[in-house]
This record gives sequence, structure tokens and C-alpha cells, in this order.
Amino acid sequence: MFPAGNGGTIELLYTQTYAPTTLAPARDFWTLRYTTTLTNGSLVVCERSLSGSGAGPSVAAASQFVRADMLPSGYLIRPCEGGGSIIHIVDHLNLQAWSVPEVLRPLYESSKVVAQKITISALRYIRQIAQETSGEVVCSLGRQPAVLRTFSQRLIRGFNDAINGFNDDGWSILSSEGAEDVTIAINSSKNPTTSSNSLLGGVLCAKASMLLQNVPPAVLVRFLREHRSEWADFNIDAYAAASLKASTYGCTGIRATRFTGSQIIMPLGHTIEHEEMLEVIRLEGQPISHEDAFASRDIHLLQMCSGVDENAVGACSELIFAPIDEMFPDDSPLLPSGFRIIPLHSKPDVLNTHKTLDLTSSLEVAPTSGSAAENAESSSSRNTRSVLTIAFQFPLESNLHENVAAMARQYVRSVISSVQRVAIAISPSGLCPSVGPRLSAASPEALTLANWICQSYSCHVGSELLQVESASSDSVLKTLWHHQDAILCCSLKAVPVFIFANQAGLDMLETTLVALQDITLDKIFDDLGRKALFSEFAKIMQQGFGYLPGGICMSTMGRHISYEQAVVWKVFEAEENTMHCLAFSFVNWSFV
Repeated sequence: MFPAGNGGTIELLYTQTYAPTTLAPARDFWTLRYTTTLTNGSLVVCERSLSGSGAGPSVAAASQFVRADMLPSGYLIRPCEGGGSIIHIVDHLNLQAWSVPEVLRPLYESSKVVAQKITISALRYIRQIAQETSGEVVCSLGRQPAVLRTFSQRLIRGFNDAINGFNDDGWSILSSEGAEDVTIAINSSKNPTTSSNSLLGGVLCAKASMLLQNVPPAVLVRFLREHRSEWADFNIDAYAAASLKASTYGCTGIRATRFTGSQIIMPLGHTIEHEEMLEVIRLEGQPISHEDAFASRDIHLLQMCSGVDENAVGACSELIFAPIDEMFPDDSPLLPSGFRIIPLHSKPDVLNTHKTLDLTSSLEVAPTSGSAAENAESSSSRNTRSVLTIAFQFPLESNLHENVAAMARQYVRSVISSVQRVAIAISPSGLCPSVGPRLSAASPEALTLANWICQSYSCHVGSELLQVESASSDSVLKTLWHHQDAILCCSLKAVPVFIFANQAGLDMLETTLVALQDITLDKIFDDLGRKALFSEFAKIMQQGFGYLPGGICMSTMGRHISYEQAVVWKVFEAEENTMHCLAFSFVNWSFV
């Protein structure tokens, strides 16, 4: 820092910023900042990049970054009569969009995205501090607003650390053979607890990014928050929670626990505009051993959720969580994991389509005509893309690197599969979603498939499969999902595999939506069941449906299941002669 005229100062700054995904490197800045106070009491801060390619304080650290340029930027704080102040902010950046994959360039060249990520976030933060200082913010469980804000910041920073994995912070990539869809990184110098646990050998992170199409980020993050059992393995949460306890036995202290699959959300606080929420999640567990009948096996997570407003332009949606002790003191160690979903295309400005980093040109747009706006809205909703980044951190025992790495890689792949299934279900009706590289664009979303199943049953069998009060797609899907009979659909490939099951179907097969598509039709029937199906198959294909006599089938866990009768029918796509799949309804099934 150097003194300047009129009481001002000049600073030479090297700044590193996080990359929002695993698909592009982070940015750094080498800038000159001038700060001064004007005669009217206003505070002025001006900043811009220095010319040249100086590496900054550490050449080794800068090697993981792409040097970005800050054009003349800064802020002006003017005092107001009667108290308070007015803040003006200008952010003018060149983030070198040429250096990232083309699909990600909107994140680096869109003025709306820059405004939402940097400028508007700064204004919201200032407003939040002002409200907290004035005592207008009230939080739960007796926590001070500043403490909860610190928890949120630590969750976000820990998640960003995991995604970026800077060498300077002790991270290194675990070598692997061939291309990996999940990246494994290890930080042996990081101690995830406040105790000197000799068994822990740092932290392992499994992370991945994938492209989503026609999936609203806000809707997806709300589903992930409210339906944790659809994608999470509570035993993995239990492993992380037990490892972080301040004890000497660490991971070996895990005891057999049965989780109910339910979660209780306890709000702690939220920001002024509710764009960010902080809460405690309790996962209910029950001890299996009678010796531990009175011991609590609940797991507690500190969770931050943001971006649930579908109308916010350019905002990313996040769900970040970390296991905590149920008392969670202010200095609780945090090992954050979670999801970040960033929209890649904002709603287009019909009257202002040129690209610029001048924020005012894209944030202050004149009203458009009704028809033009509606057409742009319709076109945008049918071609929306976003990038999902997943990062999960695990405490690492010093002698179990390979075991934990294999478990983490498999778990993240399982979570990705679950998210893909969820994305199909929540994709807007009438669209053919394309979710990442593993799903076919021809797969119907869940609401449409539910209607096809019921309409085809009525057409072939001559009676209604469901008794629904409303004919809406949501009502049909909900009733089908909770139907007492096990309803499953299988593909028409050479080796038929299951592509859908309601809750009773998943319970009968003792599987999940993630693993369902790995189950082939022939595996669930015994010899008599297979013979019955083969003998009726020609009739089913000719008249569209058939009945199988009662018999025995088998779950994925090897348990025998009896059923009174099975109805089989062909499922056709709406208003077409294209057969989509074969549906089964197992009536009055039970475990033997």
C-alpha cells in the first residue's frame, strides 16, 4: 500500500477467484486499486488490471489459473441526508471466455451472469449486513445472525475448495487409468476434525460435472432438498458423521443402524429476500442391536440451500451440506458436499440481443411487446441448458486410501444416476429431455409415461387402472406411484430391462430407482413364472394384454415373493401406434 495525494492510497493486489465447475480453470487478477475520500464525504474505490503478465506472489500457485482482465471498475459510496448511504457498483471484466469449453461460455461472457454472480451478490450482502446490524434479522435456536452467516460462508468456501482443488492448498489428483467421469482428489494435509485423530489421513473428494437440458435448476434443487432419500445413501452420511466426531476411534465407531428414510428440516435463518436458507437436517436412525435400543442414531447435517426462485435471472442453485454434532458449537468443523446447478442460457432480451459487459444495457431493458416476449419465452423454455457440478468429501483413514476412493467414486456415480432419473421426472411436460450422455432423448418424462400406462390399460383391458379425482397429469402420477399393486415397465429390447416402477414395485424388488435399470425381466421370475410368461406372450402381443396365474418371483435380495395374479399389457405412446414398453401389475404380492 502506498500513499497518494488527497489522503488516498494505492494498492497492488493479486486476487484468486474460484471456478464454479470442474470443467474450466479458475481465474486470477493482477490489479491496481486507488481509494480516496471526496470533499462531500463520498468514498471512491477505482480498480483495474495492470498491463503485462506478472504471475503474482507465487508462480506455482498461479499456474492453475487463467489470468483475467479487470477493466476500469469500482464503487462509489455517497452519504445521504438524514443518515444512510447510496452505493454505486461497476464491474467491467474480461474473463477470457475463449479458454473454456464453448458450452460454458455464457458463464464467462454474459453480462447478466456477471451481474448476478458478482454485482447483485455484493449488493445483497451489504443489505444483509445492514439489516443484521439494525437488529431486523431474527434467527432460530438463539444463534446470532453473524454466526449463521459465517456458517453459510464456510459451507460455500469449503465446497468451492473441493471443486477447485488448488495445489497450493494441499490437493492432488489421484492417478487413474483411462478417462474417468468422476475425479478423485486427496488432501492429506487437511484435518477434518478439531481433534488429533491419528487414524484420519486427510480428506478425499469425488467430483464431477454434467450437462442438463430442459431441467429448471430451481425445481431440481428443491427436489433434492425435499426428497433426500431419492438420491442419498444415509449410511454414507453416517460414515462421514462418525468419522468427524472428536474421538480417538473415528470411523471404527460406526454401529449398525437402520434408517427410516425420513428427514426433519429445522430452519435456522434466511437472507432478506429468501434467496438463501440455512437449516439443520435430522436423518432418523434406529439401532439394530437391542443393546443400543436407547441410544440415538440420528444424523445431523448443516445445510445451505439457495437459488430456489425460478424467476431469478442468471442465478445458480445450490444445495450444500456437512455433517455436524447435534449441538454444533460455533467452531464446528465442516466438511461440505453438495450440488451446484448453473443455468447456461438466460431468458433472451428481445430488443437487446447484442453481447456486452456493460451491466446497465442488459439489466435495464425497455418493455417488449406481448407476442414477442411470449415467443422468446417459449423458445427459451424449450432449449434451456445448465451445468450440474457434484462434489462429495469424505474423511480419509491413512491406511484405506484405495478403499475410500473406490467407495466415493461408486457413490458419486450412483448419485449422478439418481439425479438423472429425477431430471426426467421434473422436466417440463411435453418436452423430450436429454440429461447428460447416459439418457436417451426418446425417454418420456414421468408424467407422460404415467398417462401412457393408464390410457393403454383402459384401452386394452376395458377398465380403469386407477381411481383418480382429477385427470391432471400430476394426480395420475401421484396415484400410480402410491398404488398398492406393484406396477413395473420393461423395455422391448432383446434382453428386456425395467425402466419404471412405482413405490410398491421398488419395495417388491427391494431396489431403488438408481438400480432398477440394471434388472432384467427374466431375473425376477422362477422357472414356472418364465414358462407362464412365454406361453402367454404371443397372446399378449396379439390382443394387447394378458393374465399370468399366481406364482413366485424373486427380489434383488434373493427373497421369494408370492403374487395372486399378474396383469401384462402393451403401453403405447399417446395418439400413435408406436409401442413404448410392456407393463406388469402384480396383484396382492407379499414376501414368503
